[in-house]
Amino acid sequence: MAPSEPTPTPVREPPRTARGVRTRAALVRAARAVFERDGYLNARLTDITAEAGLATGSFYTYFTNKEEVFAAVLAELEEEMLHPHVREMTDSDDPLALIGAANRAYLLAYQRNAMLMRLLEQVATIDDDVRELRRQRGLAFAERNAESIRDLQARGLADPELDPFLAASALSAMVGRIAYSTYVVGEAWELDDLVTTLTRLWANALRIPSEASPAKRKSRATRRRAKTGTTAA
Repeated sequence: MAPSEPTPTPVREPPRTARGVRTRAALVRAARAVFERDGYLNARLTDITAEAGLATGSFYTYFTNKEEVFAAVLAELEEEMLHPHVREMTDSDDPLALIGAANRAYLLAYQRNAMLMRLLEQVATIDDDVRELRRQRGLAFAERNAESIRDLQARGLADPELDPFLAASALSAMVGRIAYSTYVVGEAWELDDLVTTLTRLWANALRIPSEASPAKRKSRATRRRAKTGTTAA
């Protein structure tokens, strides 16, 4: 299994005052606006500070260079797209519902951030530092999904012979690529169709039995009671 590596830590320490936190956040917001407007290569630090309404010298209080502020923009994006609260959105005991909710949350986040995702894909092909950032981002997604696969394997709900990290990497790549094709390239897929198809592909790849869904178990039990004329106690 490929090792998970931590995201490189920023050169500058995080601000310790409320004002510093606000200023840094303003620079990150401004950087995103400039990157999306002008592209990564044409973005200038003076444009970022002007967008934030700050003096140029203040940039270096919080960031060393353009690469570091771009990493900060991507860090905020990663936090949103990892959707850590997805388990609160659905029945966490239902693996199919959980996978479906995670896929939907990811696709919606990708759609909201399509311009930045397009930029990330472009710059990663020409800038080694950004390529590494993209790789680290992929590792974070794969490791999060690998944890879910390990949990399903431990519960006897997924193929125990699969390498969790490799399977997660492959399935995450599938979802990421269809998101790129849809929201960047412009393929005309409906969200519900994407979620349904991707969830089924996840389930088939992991060999999750249909009986794993509590809703389906309840539906079968209801049909059995209806056939026999019995009712629940």
